[in-house]
Amino acid sequence: MRKLVRRLRSLPIRARLSLLVAAAVAFAVAAVSVTCWFIVQGKLLGEIDDDLQSGVPPSLPAAQVAATLNSCPQSSSESFPFGVRFKGYVQVVRADGEACLYGVSTGVVKVADSDKAVARNPNPRVVTLRNGTDGQGDPVRVLTTALVVDSPDGRYVAKDAALVMAIPLKATQSTLNELALILLLVSGIGVLGAGAAGLAVARAGLRPVDKLTEAVEHVARTEDLNVRIPVENDSDDEVARLSRSFNSMTSALASSRELQQQLIADAGHELRTPLTSLRTNIELLTRSEETGRPLPEADRKALLASVKAQMTELASLIGDLQELSRPEKGQHAGKAQIVAWQDIVDSALRRARLRGPELTITADVQPWYVRAEPSALERAIVNVLDNAVKFSPEAGTIEVRLADGVLTVRDHGPGIPADELPHVFDRFWRSPSARALPGSGLGLSIVARTVQQAGGEVTLAPAEGGGTVVTVRLPGAPVAPPELPA
Repeated sequence: MRKLVRRLRSLPIRARLSLLVAAAVAFAVAAVSVTCWFIVQGKLLGEIDDDLQSGVPPSLPAAQVAATLNSCPQSSSESFPFGVRFKGYVQVVRADGEACLYGVSTGVVKVADSDKAVARNPNPRVVTLRNGTDGQGDPVRVLTTALVVDSPDGRYVAKDAALVMAIPLKATQSTLNELALILLLVSGIGVLGAGAAGLAVARAGLRPVDKLTEAVEHVARTEDLNVRIPVENDSDDEVARLSRSFNSMTSALASSRELQQQLIADAGHELRTPLTSLRTNIELLTRSEETGRPLPEADRKALLASVKAQMTELASLIGDLQELSRPEKGQHAGKAQIVAWQDIVDSALRRARLRGPELTITADVQPWYVRAEPSALERAIVNVLDNAVKFSPEAGTIEVRLADGVLTVRDHGPGIPADELPHVFDRFWRSPSARALPGSGLGLSIVARTVQQAGGEVTLAPAEGGGTVVTVRLPGAPVAPPELPA
């Protein structure tokens, strides 16, 4: 059985489906055929039984019965007419089992125990019907009942005797055999037709699956993610949903690959500038050492300062790339916790004041508790403040306010043109006026991503009187929940 199951599992789906359909149809046809055969058999036997019961005479003459029992003939005789309508076997059975033919009889019916029982205890109201055989072994339908005798003194039931009547079943069995053969042929044709129909249906139904398989094999072979499977718009079956899911998956993978390639290209472009500057400065220092012509101290210090700045910029760019390379969904799911946003803003303000000591940074920070990853949220706030420090004029002012879950950072710099606002959160995008300033163009991308993962939103807008206002909204509460440690 296990080997058969393994062999079936190794077959193609369409072959298994065809076999399943053929087996189901075969079972149904077999059940219908067998039921039909038994119904016809019961109907034919019922008609024969009706003929037997209608042929039973009310009584037989006493003289003929006495003569039959005394002589017990074993051959047919026309001396005692039994009935014009009945054509079959007629005999009288004694209680000891001996059968005596009565009048014109087709032959002798073999006596059964049930016939002897009726002869020993005759009852006109009791009629037994059974299948039996005659002296030649041919099948017959047998009726046994009490023998009623008609005498001058009235009717009475003969003791130790029973009347047996039978009709041959040869024609009936021939009819049943022909019916069985016809049903067998019809069943075979039905099973073969069902198998062929199942194969055709399987081929038609699995054609979209074949296309999907070919598409998957093509993608695996060529890595071409632009393959699409045509799907009817009004179709909503399992294959159509699978095809739509495959198309969505390949579209997402293609988009992810394009974003990855764009990120690599943009990162390469951004890395090229500091690396080129580093290489140039290091080559100047190396050449100075090799030629024995030391650079002036001021130039040497300027070169070393430039090298240090470029290395700092590279480290910052690599950190930004690592942050962006993490999965967008669930990247902080295991680290997210309830944090005091006001403490994170205070920490970011301290770092911003160190980077812009000549600037005036005012702060109005009120308690607000949010669920986020602390280090990622602090990095995002630091990026916002860094931009404000970078674009603020000398001795300028930066205004920071946190109230009711809304953080606003307003600077008095040159501001952002309206046509550039839609691009400020794009990776590696930098305003043409800011490309001379240090930075990688990834800061605001990290801000947007971190805020979105915390369930909030961030916007940039021009400020009245010049400058830019950055607004960060995060869901939370002004009071720490009970589980937050004091």
